[in-house]
Amino acid sequence: MKRRSFLHLGAKAAVGFIVAQAAPAWALSRITGQNRPRTLSFYHTHTHERLDITYANAGIYDPVALKKINTYLRDFRTSKIHSIDPTLLDILWAMQQEMRCNSTYEVISGYRSPETNNTLRSRSRGVAKRSLHMKGMAVDIRLSGQKTRLVRDCAVALKSGGVGYYADSDFVHIDTGKVRTW
Repeated sequence: MKRRSFLHLGAKAAVGFIVAQAAPAWALSRITGQNRPRTLSFYHTHTHERLDITYANAGIYDPVALKKINTYLRDFRTSKIHSIDPTLLDILWAMQQEMRCNSTYEVISGYRSPETNNTLRSRSRGVAKRSLHMKGMAVDIRLSGQKTRLVRDCAVALKSGGVGYYADSDFVHIDTGKVRTW
């Protein structure tokens, strides 16, 4: 194969890879829309705190709202705060649009500090060493009034990140990492 052909083939492969990686974002943008306010309601199962918040309007994230969400989804064990990936919020909002509901998200776990993650790992094999919770890219939830398996099915159908289903504990893990399920 000539050098020029090889380089051309490599460029095509790179473009194909980039398009394949962007596909889940296209699926999510179909739902999120640019002009509608994006509002979420949360109830934290450990702190018993509630939060009803519009985090984006006309396609623009509200920095004050995002800061409140960062605090709300803090590591409740250590009170450490970390930035939450706004795409995670968009996934939650898109799930509600797909399910045609505006129920409250029951939060089991948002951000986790490395210390908390290590403690949880020492107690359970189900906690990832490099958990995306430690990067503000994951949340464990239920959706009030909805069967957890249906919440899982909706998240999987969006193809916007990782989805873990924990039937025995009755929650769904959602993250903004690679599209995968467990």
